[in-house]
Amino acid sequence: MQPTVERNHSAILIQRDDQNILFDCGEGTQRQLKIAGIKPTKITKICISHWHGDHVLGLPGLLSTMGANEYQGTIEIYGPKGSKKLFSYMKKAFPSLNAIKYKLTESTNPQTIKINKDITLQTQLLKHSTPCIGFALKENDKRSINKSKLKKLKIPPGPHLAKIHQGKSIKVNNKTITADMISTLSKGKKLAYVPDTRPCKGAQLLAKDADLLIIESTFHSSDIAHAKKHDHMTAKESAQLAQKANVKKLILTHPSLRYKTTTSLLKEAKQHFKPSKNVTFAKDFLVVNV
Repeated sequence: MQPTVERNHSAILIQRDDQNILFDCGEGTQRQLKIAGIKPTKITKICISHWHGDHVLGLPGLLSTMGANEYQGTIEIYGPKGSKKLFSYMKKAFPSLNAIKYKLTESTNPQTIKINKDITLQTQLLKHSTPCIGFALKENDKRSINKSKLKKLKIPPGPHLAKIHQGKSIKVNNKTITADMISTLSKGKKLAYVPDTRPCKGAQLLAKDADLLIIESTFHSSDIAHAKKHDHMTAKESAQLAQKANVKKLILTHPSLRYKTTTSLLKEAKQHFKPSKNVTFAKDFLVVNV
């Protein structure tokens, strides 16, 4: 909830092709972007999980800077129910936000948003003390056609191949050919972000089969009473959720200030997530390839 000398508030940037998608925007985010060498005007979408200060107080500064730098286009913002009303208060407090065009979408539960032809953004309601949603970015599955089989079966180019890419069967010379006979399906990558929450169905659905899960791990299991009181998760709960969801790689974040280091939280998570080498604790400017 508070920044430290080593650790800033929540803000995660996902980069893919021409998309720069920001998950949460805690205080100081725009300065962190500058330190990382990323121009704020490159951001295409901002996903706000909930309106607690440590996740959103960097938003007016970031948007003001983007507006002052003549941001091109319309910034898309996604948030939980009530976001439009809360953002309107922010605009009244900071008139400079009127310098940037934006489109704010309040998430329904659940919701799938098309980012472009290759990626979708999924949202799920989480269990926190205020309306809160988590996010998952999912690449579309893709089919790779075997050219030698294509030639052997004498399948001409054109509409037939379009159907195969869609996973449909085709008919050539009175013979039915299924997509699996001449192509292979490659699963698209999935990245999930589960911020402040207690274990819940929404968190499980977001995490399911994720190649990378970034999840809050605020408390140690010895402090489970605090976790329940403040609607947060322990390292043990986060790791168990990830293990059950078949997550490939796990990154923990959002530690409580009651711990001087994240060592005990990481150690506990490693006991409940296998392989343990695939779990780490986030740190500022950590870069991960998915």
